[in-house]
This record gives sequence, structure tokens and C-alpha cells, in this order.
Amino acid sequence: MSIVIEKTSKQFGNFKALNQIDLKVDSGSLVALLGPSGSGKSTLLRAIAGLEPPDTGKIYINEQDTTHLDIKKRNIGFVFQHYALFKHLTIWQNIAFGLVIRKYSPKAIKDKVKELLELIQLPGLSDRYPSQLSGGQRQRVALARALAVDPQVLLLDEPFGALDARVRKELRGWLREFHERLGVTTILVTHDREEAMEVADQIVIMNQGNVEQVGTSAEIYDHPANPFVMSFIGDVNVIPHHFDFCQKLGLTNHEHQFFVRPHDIELLTSPAEKVATGKLQRVINLGHQVQAELAIDENLLLNVHLSRDNFSKLALQPGQQVFIKLKETKSFIQN
Repeated sequence: MSIVIEKTSKQFGNFKALNQIDLKVDSGSLVALLGPSGSGKSTLLRAIAGLEPPDTGKIYINEQDTTHLDIKKRNIGFVFQHYALFKHLTIWQNIAFGLVIRKYSPKAIKDKVKELLELIQLPGLSDRYPSQLSGGQRQRVALARALAVDPQVLLLDEPFGALDARVRKELRGWLREFHERLGVTTILVTHDREEAMEVADQIVIMNQGNVEQVGTSAEIYDHPANPFVMSFIGDVNVIPHHFDFCQKLGLTNHEHQFFVRPHDIELLTSPAEKVATGKLQRVINLGHQVQAELAIDENLLLNVHLSRDNFSKLALQPGQQVFIKLKETKSFIQN
């Protein structure tokens, strides 16, 4: 079921949560709304669900205008960050709740709940209560309950935000596999860029009520539309144009501001063409890689990411002078 959002706006007092949003979500895709707090991503999700009617614009689901359609008639599954399971009901009863309300037959309910328990890999826990499950298990149950009534669209509002890092990582992989098996059009709200890049077919970068860029994780990371996207989607060093440092590296367009990812900086221990010098201030072992903090002068620090093998070969020590070469940069006209 495709979703089309046209010129949609929403304002709360003087705060503009959504500003003339245009967006298309293809049928069967998993799309992530990614942005900082206050960017409008949850408001947009709630507008699609019918929980927050927009001030202006139109929202179409499967080519039907649902802008002011009653929530009960939208056939949308919604999963919240904090599960919202019924504490007094068993896992079986939680999943079956929507089916009972819709007066499905006992056999249809039994078959559907059994199928979903298998799908979420909790077939032996149907008689337990939510308090007897882990956070990750409870979130799986919340997903199963949302899917029980065969929604045409599944909306997830930071579903893994309350979980620890290890469980979030496990559930991200599970969600991707889960989506590929079911093919339900899904929109995921998150502020976690790694989560969005790992699970989504398309990422929508939002900021201050606007859509900054839409694309695959590779498109957004490799070809950011503006400085905000460049900075939000990954670690970055911002190099002011007026530094002598830029001249040495051949960055001579003074109308532009230059951005370079930490892994796109090469460190040398001897001079070469188009290099600048810096002093190694600090070394941080990040496990899979090493982060080197370089002081160019008192006003400019650079973070560099090196593989462990490369760092070992260079045999760098704090206080050492190094030569810096940029492998790739992005530039944007300064406002």
C-alpha cells in the first residue's frame, strides 16, 4: 500500500512541526524517518495514523484520501516505544485483542495468534504476562499485536528506543527479516542513524519540520544534499575556509565550507604533495578502529579514523607531528 503526503503542515502554537511536507512511500517498502528531536518525524507519523490531523495538505493511503478519515477505518498498525501492552492480559490475549474486538471466529483467532507467535519466535510463551518477558520480547509482542488484524500500513515510533544497545542491534536484524517475509508497507521513526541505515530501504532526513533529503543509505551518506545531512548522517570534520591549512591541501574556494569524514583523512609520517601538518594529541581505541585527535592549531582539531593495522604500521605516539592528506571532501556554499 503506497502512501503519498502532499503539502502537509502542522503547527502547535508558534512551533511549526511540519512545513509543507511532500513525500511518497512505495508499496511494500520500509522507510525510516530520521532526524533530531523536534524535527517533525513523530508528528508526521501520527498524522499518517490519524492521531494528529494536519492543518493543511493531503495524505493518501493506497490512493484513498485519508486526511480526515476516522482512525478505526484506516487499517493501520501502530507500535509505540514503550510497548503499551495490556499488563493484565497474557501474551496470547494481547495478540488476540484486536481480533476479538473485530469479532473474528475462535478458530480464526487461534490460527492467527499461533502463526504470529511462531513469526516472532515466542511460541512457548503464550501463557506468560508482559512483566514476565524481557524488553525485546515485549516489543516483539507489540509488533505481533499490531499485525494481527492484517494492517495495510505498519507505523513504528522509535520501537527500540527503550532497549539497551545489544538488544536494539538484535531486533534491528530481526525487524529487517520480519519485514522481508511480510512485505507490509512500514514507516519507522528513529533518531539512530545506524538503525535507519541498517533496516530501511529509503531514509527520509528531517529537520525543523522539513524534509532535507530522501534516498538510500548509500545515496545520503555519499551524496548529502546539504551540510545538515552531511553532519547528521555520519561523523564529520568541518574545515573553515580561512585557515592556511586549506591552502596547503588545495582547498582554495573561499565561498565554500569543506567537510571531510574521519575515515577520508590519511596520515603520513613523511612529507608529500598537498599535505598539511598537525600534532597528534590523543589516541582513542574504539575496538574495531582507532580514533586519532589532531591539533592543527589552537582553533582547529581534526578527528581521524584509522584501521588498527594502519595505526600499528604508522607507530604513532601522542605529541608526534604528522602529515595530513585528504582522500575525499565535500563542499557546500556558505550561507
